[in-house]
Amino acid sequence: MSLELKQHLKMTQQLVMTPQLQQAIKLLQLSRMELVDLIRTEVTENPLLEGADEPDEEPTQSGESPAEVAEHEAKPEHKETEKLQEVKGEEGANEIDWDQYLDHYQLQGHTAPSNRGLADEELPGYEATLTKKTDLVDHLVWQLRLSAFSPDEERVAMLIIGNLDDDGYFKMPAVEGESEETTTRDPLVRVAFEAGVGIEFAEKVLKKVQQFDPMGVAARDLRECLLLQIRYINADTPEIVAIVERHLKHLESKNYGAIAKDLKISIEEVVKAVKVISRLEPKPGRAYTGEEPQYITPDVYVHKMGDKYVTVLNDDGLSKLRISGMYRAALKNGEAGKAKEYIQDKLRSAVWLIRSIHQRQRTIYKVTESIVKFQRDFLDKGIAHLKPLILRDVAEDIGMHESTVSRVTTNKYVHTPQGIYELKFFFNSAINKTGGDEIASEAVKNHIKQIVAAEDPKHPHSDQKIVELLKTQNIEIARRTVAKYREVLGILPSSKRKKYF
Repeated sequence: MSLELKQHLKMTQQLVMTPQLQQAIKLLQLSRMELVDLIRTEVTENPLLEGADEPDEEPTQSGESPAEVAEHEAKPEHKETEKLQEVKGEEGANEIDWDQYLDHYQLQGHTAPSNRGLADEELPGYEATLTKKTDLVDHLVWQLRLSAFSPDEERVAMLIIGNLDDDGYFKMPAVEGESEETTTRDPLVRVAFEAGVGIEFAEKVLKKVQQFDPMGVAARDLRECLLLQIRYINADTPEIVAIVERHLKHLESKNYGAIAKDLKISIEEVVKAVKVISRLEPKPGRAYTGEEPQYITPDVYVHKMGDKYVTVLNDDGLSKLRISGMYRAALKNGEAGKAKEYIQDKLRSAVWLIRSIHQRQRTIYKVTESIVKFQRDFLDKGIAHLKPLILRDVAEDIGMHESTVSRVTTNKYVHTPQGIYELKFFFNSAINKTGGDEIASEAVKNHIKQIVAAEDPKHPHSDQKIVELLKTQNIEIARRTVAKYREVLGILPSSKRKKYF
């Protein structure tokens, strides 16, 4: 058996994931905010990219070089300086009348952009220009500085304040080598050890910190947090204190009968005590640690014009990119020199980015147009008329792959006459109705939400009762499906929805 080498020619088709293609795919799944950040980064890193609102740097016809043009444009015309008036001082020296100059300077529009055109009396006061929200630690440290604490007490108080979680509870973080049982012990022991003081001294400081605003802060558990607030409002009756100390589990499940039986009081007295407890704050620190709301900017708008729906892309906030005229002219006139290869590489990258963004916008437009065609009843009548829809339906309608449609609908939002929705919202599984018709799962969730909203709070519907009510609307689903949808909607079980007052 002999070995020999042979050469064969063979033609095959293969998809190569070039960096440019990977970038195009990445752009499809970016949200609007991520796309804005990416464009800003690319404009910063690529000198050939510039926004359409920037001045064109292309050289003039006078024969000036790009550098000379840039130098000429960089020199401002200080017309205001020509208007300055000179006055004679006591010693005969020329001085500038700055008062008159500043008045003229502000009239010319050189004030801050946000206050342009506003008179002094129309501007907000300094106390109304807060730019940073006060967090819980700053709020407590401010109160600590105003209190009569000794240096040792202040050191212990700072350790306590520094170990509060977002809800305002006093909890020491676990350190390496600690067991789970050790980390759940009283955090005051570790604070006393780190501060080099006795446990009684640390307990005394903790009680002082627990008197700070917000009331209930620096508690070690929910029970202590509620007791601090009860004592502060002078509501520490024996019934209320006993419920907080011994019956938090029954209170959570609204098992008022068990509480009444153990405390040997009537249900009415339990309900009266629960009214007071329900007004307390279980998380005293959340007023200072809540995240700022993030407002959604739609990627596309759907407007109703007569009997038709018109799709309009939202380009506000997206920079209109273009190739720098200065570098374009440098390549054309052979002025690039040794930087020609670098400029050509950046040019290819810039052109591909612009094309990818345009392709992304066109794809979003096509997908939205297709969704509008399938979900016309929803746009006309509301969520109850949402139809079942899958990615394959839209992909076949616009001639694209399902994966492309999936990427385009991720983190993209559309403004419709019915409200703002994520594009993925319109894709729902089908649920059979009586008579062979189908209904979208989101429409079923909406029916469940309406049933719960219309129920008697003192006699809420069980999951089985909701199944029976849906059946009267020709919707047949299992009880476990109702329970699943209820959990998705954040609706509590009937036992926890029941209200006694």
